[in-house]
Amino acid sequence: MTDRLAKLSAAGVAIWLDDLSRQRLVSGSLDKMRREMHMVGVTTNPSIFAKALADADAYADAVKELATRGIEVEEATRMLTTYDVRWACDVMRPAYDASKGVDGRVSIEVDPRLAHETEKTVAEAKALWWLVDRPNLYIKIPATKAGLPAITAVLAAGISVNVTLIFSLERYRAVMDAFLAGLEQAKANGHDLAQIGSVASFFVSRVDTEVDKRLDKIGTPEAQALHGKAAVANAQLAYQAYEEVFGGTRWQALADAGAHPQRPLWASTSTKNPAYKDVIYVEELIAPGTVNTMPESVIHAFADHGEVRGDTITGNYAKAKKDLDDLAAVGIDYDDVVETLEREGVEKFAQSWAELLEGVQKSLKAAHQGADDPTDAAPQPSSDGAE
Repeated sequence: MTDRLAKLSAAGVAIWLDDLSRQRLVSGSLDKMRREMHMVGVTTNPSIFAKALADADAYADAVKELATRGIEVEEATRMLTTYDVRWACDVMRPAYDASKGVDGRVSIEVDPRLAHETEKTVAEAKALWWLVDRPNLYIKIPATKAGLPAITAVLAAGISVNVTLIFSLERYRAVMDAFLAGLEQAKANGHDLAQIGSVASFFVSRVDTEVDKRLDKIGTPEAQALHGKAAVANAQLAYQAYEEVFGGTRWQALADAGAHPQRPLWASTSTKNPAYKDVIYVEELIAPGTVNTMPESVIHAFADHGEVRGDTITGNYAKAKKDLDDLAAVGIDYDDVVETLEREGVEKFAQSWAELLEGVQKSLKAAHQGADDPTDAAPQPSSDGAE
């Protein structure tokens, strides 16, 4: 079953799971995937936690204890989520040690409501780093304009960062610049660069979803022929930018000091359009030094029928540029597409965070009422936190 995953890993793609829950930890399924499916990392986001904490049974004991102590909802939410992430870091520690700190990472995101506030993002990142207290943690910071200086400041403090919600090539270059600046400052601050990790999460399928919708509105045969072209082309050109930056002299000075490159991570890799192959965003984005974070369903799908055709990125730069040029020629405004996706991405995660808080609030209230009256029935799983 895992031969295809082994080939994918051997081709230079780190397989990460885009999911986490208390049930996954308690059951041992996360550790099983690490041991049997070449899975070497975990990413989370507010939507994932909203879904996870909707399973009231899995968190019942922890919520009851928090309610008994009178913990407020914001702090309770952080305690529940960081507990899961700390546990996951321990599960993934063998992969971290085996890769000498490159993989085995688990990500937790700063409060998405802070996406446009630099200083608060930095403060929260430092607090989460202290709270989880594991070397294989990544703090996720969105690649908004306010997020860029936060990325630099957090890396300068010696904290590993997963930069999330990257859609545009221009913003990706700004993210890499923020990374290099952060490591340069970290070096000046006396930090061991070999201990600092980073990935840049470049979102994929959402690009096709937005562009295809616009192509449908245009409606011409030329537009229809370009369905499903944008996302892969965009990501492939991002890898070209990665090669340019991490082949340069500025990076070489940091590499000589022991730094690891900031790997491109392909996020949002589940296929939204059923007309497309379910593993298209894995098969078409294979190249050395990349990460692909997938829902479990996509990992299993690739294990079942995914194809590894070698490097599917570096030989396709000219075609990728032509695809984006053709999209512009039929009326697709690239800048507007990526700005829309970033804005919506921040809004969706903020909404999921609000749903998460609401779900935890209901669970705390139910647990508190249960403590007051032991005859009350246990609270039922809430659907309010589900995406």
